[in-house]
Amino acid sequence: MSVHDVDGMNVGYARGLFEEYLENPEAVPAEWRAVFESGDPELLQTLPGLARLLETLRADGDGAAPPATAPPAEEQAPPPEPAPAPAPEAVDHELLGAVGAAASLIKAHRTHGHLAAHLDPLGSEPVGDPALEPELLVPKLTPELQARIPASVLRVGMEGETLADVLPRIRETYCGTIAYEIEHISDHQERVWLRQAIESGRYRSPLTEDEKKRMLARLTEVEGFEHYLRRAFLGQKQFSIEGLDVMVQMLDESVSLAAEAGAHEIVIGMAHRGRLNVLAHIIGRPYEELLREFEGERTIEAVTATAEGASGDVKYHLGAVGRRPTPSGELSVSLAANPSHLEAVDPVVEGIARAEQTDRAARAGPHDPSVALPVLIHGDASFPAQGVVAETLNLQGLIGYTTGGTLHLIANNQVGFTTDPADGRSTRYSSDLAKGFDVPIIHVNADDPQAAIWSIRLALAFRRRFGHDVVVDLVGYRRHGHNEGDEAAFTQPLMAQQIAEQPSVGDQFVEALIADGTITREEAERLAAEQQTRLRAAHETLKTTFGAPSADAGDRTPEAADARVVTAVPAERLRELNAQLVSTPEGFTVNPKLVKQLQRRVEALDAGGIDWGQAEALALAALIVEGISVRFTGQDTERGTFSHRHLVLHDAVTGAQYAPIRHLSDAQASFELHNSPLSEYAALGFEYGYSVAAPDALVLWEAQFGDFVNGAQIVIDQFLVSGLPKWRQTSRLTLLLPHGYEGNGPEHSSARLERFLQLAAQENIRIVNATTSAQYFHLLRRQALDPSARPLVVMTPKGLLRLKDAASTLSDLASGSFAPVLDDPTADREQVRRLVVVSGKIYYDLAGHEARAPATSIAVARIEQLYPFPVGATEALVASYPRLEEIVWAQEEPQNMGAWRAIRHRLEDAVGDLPLRYVGRPWRASTSEGYPTAHQRMQDRIVREALEVPDTVPVSDTVTQSS
Repeated sequence: MSVHDVDGMNVGYARGLFEEYLENPEAVPAEWRAVFESGDPELLQTLPGLARLLETLRADGDGAAPPATAPPAEEQAPPPEPAPAPAPEAVDHELLGAVGAAASLIKAHRTHGHLAAHLDPLGSEPVGDPALEPELLVPKLTPELQARIPASVLRVGMEGETLADVLPRIRETYCGTIAYEIEHISDHQERVWLRQAIESGRYRSPLTEDEKKRMLARLTEVEGFEHYLRRAFLGQKQFSIEGLDVMVQMLDESVSLAAEAGAHEIVIGMAHRGRLNVLAHIIGRPYEELLREFEGERTIEAVTATAEGASGDVKYHLGAVGRRPTPSGELSVSLAANPSHLEAVDPVVEGIARAEQTDRAARAGPHDPSVALPVLIHGDASFPAQGVVAETLNLQGLIGYTTGGTLHLIANNQVGFTTDPADGRSTRYSSDLAKGFDVPIIHVNADDPQAAIWSIRLALAFRRRFGHDVVVDLVGYRRHGHNEGDEAAFTQPLMAQQIAEQPSVGDQFVEALIADGTITREEAERLAAEQQTRLRAAHETLKTTFGAPSADAGDRTPEAADARVVTAVPAERLRELNAQLVSTPEGFTVNPKLVKQLQRRVEALDAGGIDWGQAEALALAALIVEGISVRFTGQDTERGTFSHRHLVLHDAVTGAQYAPIRHLSDAQASFELHNSPLSEYAALGFEYGYSVAAPDALVLWEAQFGDFVNGAQIVIDQFLVSGLPKWRQTSRLTLLLPHGYEGNGPEHSSARLERFLQLAAQENIRIVNATTSAQYFHLLRRQALDPSARPLVVMTPKGLLRLKDAASTLSDLASGSFAPVLDDPTADREQVRRLVVVSGKIYYDLAGHEARAPATSIAVARIEQLYPFPVGATEALVASYPRLEEIVWAQEEPQNMGAWRAIRHRLEDAVGDLPLRYVGRPWRASTSEGYPTAHQRMQDRIVREALEVPDTVPVSDTVTQSS
């Protein structure tokens, strides 16, 4: 509709448009914005309806509306004629334009006020923005004009009659030592709530005298701790918190507010800066324990004098758990162990929090975000630069991963190791990445302790109200270099000089409290002296333990138990479960192509042919009815990459979803099933964290193809395989990695089995390449039931998923157990001269080859468990063939990949004096051929050489005991 039609419209409609304009100028049509902002007299002459609106607004603003004249009481007056519209020249054009400019000014402060905020403790001047200057607007908002603009039409959340009254408060709110970025948020309700919360000041109540004293006491502890460490252990790394001291008080406030909201657990993830202070003052680790870590760098007696023994990692990587009393009750506070990969812990913390929030004893696995609060402390250089941060932020709104909002705290030093922000990010702020995920951002000056507390109160109120992430950017500095042995002046000489002259936040706070009469200088000095006395006493107590005998140094990695668990499930129970797994509600229309597949699962119990997907469903269902909770996630996991699983069915008519496994009548535990985002790093990190916090649950993660798991290599290297020796952190996380050479090229062939075998030591993980559905069934159940938790890496098949020879019978599932080694069921032991040992899919390439039947002097056996290597079973296998002349290890991977190089020494031990020979692809830089025909030729060559068929081009080398 044209703007010139306004006179024929209801004035209320125009008012509504005007209010919408005040809320968001971009939300109204351009022609309406022109009317509201220009005040053009010629245009307004055609709009008497708008003129009436402006007269109403003016009357609302100054109370000068003329009173209506009432007719005489003694006679009934006829209905009055409609009053003529005020003449266009009666419109105050200046006021009209000023209201539009005022609305823009308010909007500018909400959107760009942070550019004029005083956020840098070192005193750099904010850049500002012309839109924040009243005198630069059109028309100029002079003090006189500001006094004529009614605040009621500006929809601000603070008291005041006119713009002149509220503008100073707006500036103080948006341009002080705390600033906000909220206007990028797409949800209208969230934006409005944040504006009202910010402008009303309800989360900015001044600290009481008692709160100020408690804050000073904590600041004194924090600063005194760092000073003592630096004096007592000169030159040792402590990654001091100084320059961001108030972060500890912010965590104190977070703990209290979380407890007030019903939390039982706080889970914190952070890198090394300030970690020791957090361990001491948030987690509550005794000073003696932390000092012992420092003494351990000077004398081994310091760490061997405790039964805990020598730590497997440096002091600023270790995790810890403590109990914290609060006015709302006691709760647990944990700090997750973290490697030097700064942000690697982010998804791990999210997984831990999700596990704490989930009731796995209930069938539905209800999730209550109020139970646990995840807190992530980021670096200002790592937050925008490390991709796992974005991957983790992406999890916040996903049903299978949300934790009801994470408090992100950026410990902003304004510098990386030695890298300036201009070289480290393309954005103004380190926090800008979060805008892409609709996350509100609060910037706060680290030298304003009161504002820092306010930021946490607002952040957690928003989290409690909307269940979303919040970022608090704590802008401070780093008083020393990257570590205490580093010289910051080499690369940031000007900043280093400023910092050297900058009084600490504790000193500034003392002066402020003395000035307002809260404390005396003598009281402040006494607090500082008492903290040093406590630290000295703790240190002296520690020294008395040096040299004391230790009952157990405890520095060995705990060995895995050799437990015998029953993995078979009675046949009748499997029949009951199978019937439920193929059932759907009345009226549910299964895709016609799946109807036959589900029917085959019914028939397979009697006819045989239980394939991989069916065996897996039965294994998981049996665990659930036995009270073992299961969480199963991954890339396209609900259906399965190869369309073999179908744990979630989709109604072909309505699109409704139904997962039969979630509706088992006898279920005693939860079953979580979710497709993951297309991520490996954060997705696997999340599941690792979940599995650590839920040690009795079976947690599985599946890659779309095993080749893609290297996107999570940091999680594998730093957590999965080394968490046990470094941090005594166990997990039964199970990785399902589709692996096998089937002519699909180098990106869809290999899960890099060799890398996992290289990382295997001290019984830290289990690695399996199973070849039958029954083996997989028993393997999953063993992994869940084994009392010794270890991560499990499974090279899962692709072509074998429906291969008849790889299928199993009901009796295979109802009896037996997982076998680490499978012998050749067709071999005549007296005739066998060559034993071909393989692992994985290549077994079926050999067994099904045309050359296999005539090769009666050859047996083909399978090693199903590659680590821990089944030494005894392999030796028994070799010994069972009395006339053996040689052993051949055959694999489809190149010689520098696969299992060969990792298990060769084990095979040599098992075969004794017999020659051992390798058959497979030669050394290669890429995993496989790119063309299917080249792949087929190579597979055929490998099989023919293993079966000793003539006219074969060799692709092997010979290995003897002497080589």
